[in-house]
Amino acid sequence: MRFVASSFNELDFSSFCHPFAVSHQDACFTSFAEPMDPEELPDYHDVIEHPMDFGTILPGMHIALSSNLSHASESRQEEQQQDVLYTYRHTAMTTTKRHCLRFATVLAYLLSATACLDVGFYDRTCPSAETIVQQTVATAFTKNSGVAPALIRMHFHDCFVRGCDGSVLIDSTANNTAEKDAPPNNPSLRFFDVVDRAKAALEAQCPGVVSCADVLAFAARDSVVLSGGLGYPVPAGRRDGQISNATEALNDLPPPFFNATQLADSFASKNLSIEDLVVLSGAHTIGVSHCSSFAGIGNQGDRLYNFSGSADGIDPALSKAYAFLLKSICPSNSGQFFPNTMVFMDLITPEGFDNKYYVGLTNNLGLFKSDVALLTNATMKALVDSFVSSEATFRTKFTRSMLKMGQIEVLTGTQGEIRRNCRVINPANAADDVLADQSGSSGFTGVAAS
Repeated sequence: MRFVASSFNELDFSSFCHPFAVSHQDACFTSFAEPMDPEELPDYHDVIEHPMDFGTILPGMHIALSSNLSHASESRQEEQQQDVLYTYRHTAMTTTKRHCLRFATVLAYLLSATACLDVGFYDRTCPSAETIVQQTVATAFTKNSGVAPALIRMHFHDCFVRGCDGSVLIDSTANNTAEKDAPPNNPSLRFFDVVDRAKAALEAQCPGVVSCADVLAFAARDSVVLSGGLGYPVPAGRRDGQISNATEALNDLPPPFFNATQLADSFASKNLSIEDLVVLSGAHTIGVSHCSSFAGIGNQGDRLYNFSGSADGIDPALSKAYAFLLKSICPSNSGQFFPNTMVFMDLITPEGFDNKYYVGLTNNLGLFKSDVALLTNATMKALVDSFVSSEATFRTKFTRSMLKMGQIEVLTGTQGEIRRNCRVINPANAADDVLADQSGSSGFTGVAAS
C-alpha cells in the first residue's frame, strides 16, 4: 500500500474532522458524527486527561510504509487491527484537531484490516458501476419478471454461506462441488447469467474494479425496486471469496422445514434478529418454489401427502382448498418425475412486492413449514400481524434488514480478490492488487482493485 503522509500537511485541520465523520456515519464510524456526552461515558474525563499515545502505533506505520499489510505475519495483522480499533475508540472521545489528524493518518494505513463498506464506494474508480448493474437487471426483468426474486434469493444464499462474498456464483470443478450445486441451491437458484452479463459490462468499462459480491448486492436491491419495493443505498467495497463448498451451503442455509426455534438460531448465527427473520421472510411475497420444498412422500418438508398426525396427510395449518390446488400441480412423486415444476410462493399477488405474503400467512396460505413457523412464536406472530396492518412498515423494515444482511462477514481491504469472471477464481498468477490510489469513494478507503 502506498501512502504519502506529507499530503496531510496542507489540510485545514478544523474543516477536516467533521466531513470525515459525516462521510462515515453510515459505515463503521458513527461515533464521530455526534459530540461525546460525558454522562454517557463513565471514563470520559480519564480519557481526556490521559489521552492515548499515538507513538505506540506510528513507529509500526513507518516501518511498514513501503510494504503491504497483506504480507505481514498473521499476528502482526491482528495487532494492527486492534491498534486501529483502539485508536478509533479513543479518538471518538477526544476531538482535538491533533487527534483527528493522527487518527486519519493511522486509518488511511490500517483501514484494510477493518470491515467497512461505503455508499458510493465506486464513485471515483467506476462511477457508472451501479447504473450498469441496474440496466442489466432491468433488461433481463423486462423479458422475465422471475429475475427479481431469483436475484434477491441468490444474494440471501450468498450471504448465509461464508458471508456476502460472491462464493455462490463460483462454478463447480472436477475436484470441488461448489455452493450453487448444493441441494438447497440446485435447481432453485436461477439467472446466474444476469450477473455474468453485468460483470462482463463492468469489466469492459472498469476492468478489475467491481467485485462480484457487490454486483450481486446491487442486483438484489435493483430487483426489489423493479418488483415494487423501496430502493435503498447499498454500501459497497466487498471483496470476492475464493472458496465455495456445497457442504457448507447445505449446513448453513435454513431449509423450508425449520421450526421457529431453528430459524431463530440460524439467523442469530449470522447476527440477524428475530425481526430480521420475519422481515426477510417477506421476500416470499414474490417468486416461485419447486414442489420438492413442500410436497412429496418421504420429503421432510411435505405438507400435502404424509404430514405427521394428520388423517388425510395434509398439514392442518394449510387451507384445504389451497392444499388441493397444490396437489393438482405437485403430485406425490413430483420431486422424482417433475423436478422443475414450480408454484408461486404468494398466492394473492405473486409478482408484486407488498405485504400480501403476511396476509396469506394469516389465512392459512403459507407455502412452507418455515412460513407457518412464524405464527408459532409470539414475537414472530406479533411482527407478522404488524406487517399485515401496515405495508409501509414492512417495506421500510425490509430495506433495513437487507442492508444488515448485506454486511454479513464481508471481506474487505486486501482480503479475498476481485474476480474477473464471477464463475471462476482468479488464476494464481493474476496481477497483484493495486491499493490506495485505486480506492473507493472515501479518500481513506485503502481497498484494492485487482
